Amino acid sequence: MTNAIPILQILVALGLLNVWLLRFKRSTAYRGGQARSMPEEFAAYGLPGWFLYVVGALKVGGALCLIAGIWLPGLVLPAALVIAVLMVGALAMHLKIRDPLKKCVPALLMLALCVIIIRGSLR
Repeated sequence: MTNAIPILQILVALGLLNVWLLRFKRSTAYRGGQARSMPEEFAAYGLPGWFLYVVGALKVGGALCLIAGIWLPGLVLPAALVIAVLMVGALAMHLKIRDPLKKCVPALLMLALCVIIIRGSLR
């Protein structure tokens, strides 16, 4: 499984970069509530506008650290931990507004992959 960890790092990183850089202003089936963009999604959760940019910086930074972690392994554990905590927060927000389970799947998947990455980096 240890050989698969860098692949999981890339999958998580590309998934986050896709959502936060390419689909930031686009509608997806997984947006919270009736939101059609990332700013609308944070508003649906009742979060302040500035928080969107804090979370975005942490997720994009974490994604870049996961990629860099292929060459600098010391970056992997902190990045995966931060992303895992953010995914728990994302799940809490979906539950807060009573989104259907389908909308929780990406956050659940990212959380599961981060847990595997964390376990792998502790070995």
